[in-house]
Amino acid sequence: MIYKGVEYTVVATAEPDIWEWRFQIGETAKTGRTQTRLAALASRRVQSKIDAALRAAKLSPPKQDR
Repeated sequence: MIYKGVEYTVVATAEPDIWEWRFQIGETAKTGRTQTRLAALASRRVQSKIDAALRAAKLSPPKQDR
């Protein structure tokens, strides 16, 4: 799936109500797990994490080569 130009995945695990997620912004990949019964809610939680990562990327100063 794609959210704000960021591709992400959410997959069910063997454990009930546990979802694994992954997304990558630039060179940084983020992964994790969330617990919910609904796939849509798991997806929304990942979208919130993407929003936070995009905000953090804008706030961090640009890297300079020396």
